[in-house]
Amino acid sequence: MDAIQRLIRPRSVAIIGASADPGKTSGRPVAYLQKHGFAGNIYPVNPKVAEIGGLACYPDVASLPDVPDVGIVLLGAERAHIAVRDLSRRGAAAAIVLASGFTETGADGAERQKQLMEAAGSMRLLGPNTIGLVNLTDNIVLSASGALAMDHFPAGPIGLVSQSGGILGALLSRAAARGIGLSKLVSTSNEADLELADFIGFLADDSATRVIALYIEAIRNPARFREAVLKARRAGKPVVAFKIGRSEAGAKAAVSHTGALAGSDRMYDALFRQLGVIRAKTFEDLLDIPALLAAGRKLRGRRVAILTSTGGAGTIVSDSLGVASFATPAPDAETAAQLRALQSGSHAALDRNPIDVTLAGLQPDLLRAAIRILLASSSYDALAIIAGSSAVGSPALMADAIHDCLPLSDKPVIAYVSPYAPDVVSVLTRRGVPAYTSAESCAAALDGLLQADMPVQVQTSGAIGTIDMSDVPAGSLDEAEAKALFARFGIPVVAEKVVATSGEAEQAARDFGGRAVLKILSREIAHKSDIGGVAVGLTIDAIGNRLTVMADEVEARTGTRPERFLLQEMVSGGVEIILGMHRDPLGTAILLGMGGVTAELFKDTTMRLLPPQGGLSMPEARAMTRELIAWPLLDGFRGRPKCDVEALAEAIVAFSGMVAQLGDRLTEAEINPVFVLPAGQGVKAADGLVVLNA
Repeated sequence: MDAIQRLIRPRSVAIIGASADPGKTSGRPVAYLQKHGFAGNIYPVNPKVAEIGGLACYPDVASLPDVPDVGIVLLGAERAHIAVRDLSRRGAAAAIVLASGFTETGADGAERQKQLMEAAGSMRLLGPNTIGLVNLTDNIVLSASGALAMDHFPAGPIGLVSQSGGILGALLSRAAARGIGLSKLVSTSNEADLELADFIGFLADDSATRVIALYIEAIRNPARFREAVLKARRAGKPVVAFKIGRSEAGAKAAVSHTGALAGSDRMYDALFRQLGVIRAKTFEDLLDIPALLAAGRKLRGRRVAILTSTGGAGTIVSDSLGVASFATPAPDAETAAQLRALQSGSHAALDRNPIDVTLAGLQPDLLRAAIRILLASSSYDALAIIAGSSAVGSPALMADAIHDCLPLSDKPVIAYVSPYAPDVVSVLTRRGVPAYTSAESCAAALDGLLQADMPVQVQTSGAIGTIDMSDVPAGSLDEAEAKALFARFGIPVVAEKVVATSGEAEQAARDFGGRAVLKILSREIAHKSDIGGVAVGLTIDAIGNRLTVMADEVEARTGTRPERFLLQEMVSGGVEIILGMHRDPLGTAILLGMGGVTAELFKDTTMRLLPPQGGLSMPEARAMTRELIAWPLLDGFRGRPKCDVEALAEAIVAFSGMVAQLGDRLTEAEINPVFVLPAGQGVKAADGLVVLNA
C-alpha cells in the first residue's frame, strides 16, 4: 500500500493530544473510531492519562508499540510540528493536522506551515486546517469534527473531496438526510502537501467510487489537477465540481479561507470544459448531479416524459426542463393509446405531456404500468415522476413501484417530490430513484448526465515552428510593430505604411488604390479611438487635412502631439473578431470573441487554456468559433456570405503558437479586430496590441 492508501485505509491510528473526555473535541477521534467499528489498532497519545476509552494511552509517539499508519494531530498550531516530526521519525505513512493558524492567517502562519512541512520530511501530510477524512466504505472516521457525530453514515458510490472542512460536514449531513450514499470524504484545506489531485487520482482507482464530487476554492497545481481528472475520466468516472468564488466577494473569501491563490472564474470555466468536468452551478447541484450520475443510467437525448397525478407540479417541472433546453413532447399515437387503456373512461390527460394519470400515486399497479409504457416508448429519453401528496403517507408504495420497473430500461428515471417530505426524498433515493425537491434540480441533474457522456478530446499542441524574436524590443509595441510580430507567425495583416506627414499619407493612400484608415502610432496609447486617433473611410483628397486635424485633437486631449501615423488599406465586407490572450494562476488562455469597438460591451467570448507545451490545435480552434453566440454571422446568417472560418482557425492556431513561444515574456497580446472575410478570402488583422517583458 502506498501512503495515500494507508491514510484512507489505515490498519492503525495514533491520536496525538487525545482526551479521555469524549465530549471534548480532542476526545472525539477515539470515540468515533470505536463507535463506527474501526477494526485496526487505536493508539491514544497523552502523557497525562493512562487509559482512554478502555485503550492504553501512551506518553509520546516514541512509546507506541507499533508504527501507526496514520497520526491525527490535535495539538495547536504552535506545537503541531513536534508531533509531526515524531510521527515521521517513527515511519508513519501520513499525519492529519487539524489545527488552523497557518498560511490562511498570513506571513507568520506561512512560516509555521513551512516548519510543519520540514518536520514531516518524506511523510505525507493532510491539512493543516482540515476536518480530516471519512472512509464510509470501510467505516473509518479520522476526524474530530462535531459535524460527524451521527450514528450511521449511508455508504454509496460518490467520492467527495473538499477544500473546506465545514463544507465536507455539511455535505455529509445533507447526503445522509436525502439517502445519498458516499464512499470517501476528504478535506484537503491548506494543502501543504496532499491536494485535490492526489485524492482525485485515488478515487479514480477506488472500486467503491463511481462519481467524484469536488468543492473547490482554488486549484493550486493546474497541471496535476488536469492529469488526475483525465485519469478519472479514462476510468469512466465523471467529475462534478462546485467552484466557489464566482463573484469578487466570493473569490476574496475563498482565498482568505485557505490562503490559496485564485484564478479568474472564466478561466475555471475554460479548464472544466476542456477536461470534461461538470460544473455545478449551485451548491445543491454538487449532490443533485452526482446522485443521478451514480445511478449509472444513460441519457441519449433531451426528450423527457413527465408522469404526474398533480397538474401544477408537472407544469413546474416542464417549465424548468424547457428553460434548460429539454423537450417535453406529447406521447406518440401508440404510446398515448397504451396509456388511455390504463384508465378508460376517465378524465385523465394522457395525450399531452405532462402525462396526468389520476390515482397513480394511490394505485401502485397503475403507476407500474404507466412507467413501463413510457420507458418502452421511443418518444422519450428520460422519465420524471412527480411524487405528490399521496406519496407522503406511504412513500414505500411509490418507491417500490418505480424500483420494480428500473430493470426494464437504462433510461434515467428521476422523481420530483412536490410537498415538503424529506422522508419521501430519502426513501426514493435509497431505492435507486434520485429524488429532488426543486424542479431546477431535476433539469440540472439531467443536463449533468448529458455532459458526462460527452467525449473528452485529449488536447494536442498545434504545429508552430520556432520563430526568431531576438530583435523584438521589450515594453509596449506600437501597432505597426505588433502586427509585424503577428505576421512573423503567419497571421495575415492589412496593408499599411508608417507616415509622418500629410504628403506621405496621401501617397500611401494612392498606393492602396482607394479609401484608407488613418491612425496615430503610439506605444503609450492603447485605445486610440477614445482620443480621436482613428479615422476610417478617408478618400485620398481628405487624408492630408485629416492628419493635421487628428494631430491637433490628440494633442488637445493628451497634451502630446503625435509625430507618426499609420495609413492602412480599408477593409470591408467581413466580420470583426477579437483574438487575445489571458494569463493567471490557472495558466494561459486564448480568447476569441466578437470584436471591434463593441467587444467590451457585448462580451461574446470563449476561451481555451493552452496545453502544457505548444499552442492550440486546429480542431480546438474550429470548435472555439462555433461556441460564440455570434457564430451564425460567421456561418452565413440570413443570406450573408459564409466567412472564411478555416482561415480564422489557422489565425487562432498561429496566435496561440506565438503566445506559447513567448511564454512569460509576453504580458499582453490582442488583435482587435481580425476581419474574417468571405470564404476563400482569408482574414486580416487590422489592429494589434503587444506588451513584452524584458
